[in-house]
Amino acid sequence: MKKILIIEDEPQVRENIQEILMLSNFDAITACNGMLGVELAQCHAPDLILCDIMMPELDGYGVLKELRHHHPTATIPLIFLTAKSDRSSLRQGMEFGANDYLTKPFEPDELLRAIMAQLDKQSLIAQNTQAKLEELSQSITLSLPHELHTPLNGILGMAEILIHDPGVSAEETLEIAQTIRGSALRLYRLTQNFLLHAELEILKRDTARIQHLRCRSNLAAKSVILSVIRKKAQEVDRVRDLGIELREVNLAISEVHLKKIVDELIDNAFKFSSTGTPVWVLGSADHRFFHLQVIDIGRGMTSEQIENLTAYIQFERRTYEQQGAGLGLTIAKQLTELYGGQLTIESTSGQRTCVHLTLPKANQMNILAEQSSLNFHSS
Repeated sequence: MKKILIIEDEPQVRENIQEILMLSNFDAITACNGMLGVELAQCHAPDLILCDIMMPELDGYGVLKELRHHHPTATIPLIFLTAKSDRSSLRQGMEFGANDYLTKPFEPDELLRAIMAQLDKQSLIAQNTQAKLEELSQSITLSLPHELHTPLNGILGMAEILIHDPGVSAEETLEIAQTIRGSALRLYRLTQNFLLHAELEILKRDTARIQHLRCRSNLAAKSVILSVIRKKAQEVDRVRDLGIELREVNLAISEVHLKKIVDELIDNAFKFSSTGTPVWVLGSADHRFFHLQVIDIGRGMTSEQIENLTAYIQFERRTYEQQGAGLGLTIAKQLTELYGGQLTIESTSGQRTCVHLTLPKANQMNILAEQSSLNFHSS
């Protein structure tokens, strides 16, 4: 039985709505004012809320604001009940995050249709969310153990050789030590990415801290980008494959975060393309933004894979065994959006991938900081 909370200060209206809902097989609970309504919503977690707008102490807008600021009640559908029919009032209600509205007086059928429409939408959202959670769970189940066990097995296996094989030569000992070091670095990168991803998920809800990060940085970016991509190219022995065209620009981003973004993008380009094929890093700027493109001729991605890109997802695991748990691009996207930028991917499966990064120039940050909505969303 679906539970519906009625927040209405007029006793007759409140009782009439409750009777209609009970006759329609709903569990209807009531609150005579906004303050009590918020308490009951937090206590009972109703499936839907009907809320009058004009109430003393805490009006409908205040109720909605309180509900949306608390995680347990943030997604409960809310239908405003209002005696006002002017468009400004209705528009304000929708801007505050209401799902629908009914103008009093209304017929029982009109009320029930509005309720069922919202419950059906919520059910569909829940189904889609559950499907995504199951997909994510499966991806974590398949990917995470493999990514953790592979470097650990390398470390443990090589250590066993050193301990139990007295005939290991000095040259072999050095090779084993290098293998252990490589596995340890891989494991370290993986754990750091998991921690960073979790930190960014928390940070995206801290508006004040985001504004502070955006406004305090003024970084000469060219040398930073060059150092990262050249180091990565040397590590994977692909210096000859690298093509670079960059111009100097000052960006409103921390050096640590820019290095992380570029490192993940260039690492991804090398990882999913073959030695001997080109990887281009192209940087340009207009009067507001810096544009960085990382292009490889390699495995590519389908449009569906790009759309479904998220943390822990690594596509075609059974076919390809490249290292990585799917966090790299997600983290790069999170960091880019943290600073008011955008990261997009254009790709043709089996042919070419271009990751396009856009970041505000340093002198644009004060303008962006004044905007009321933050350009921050999770892959």
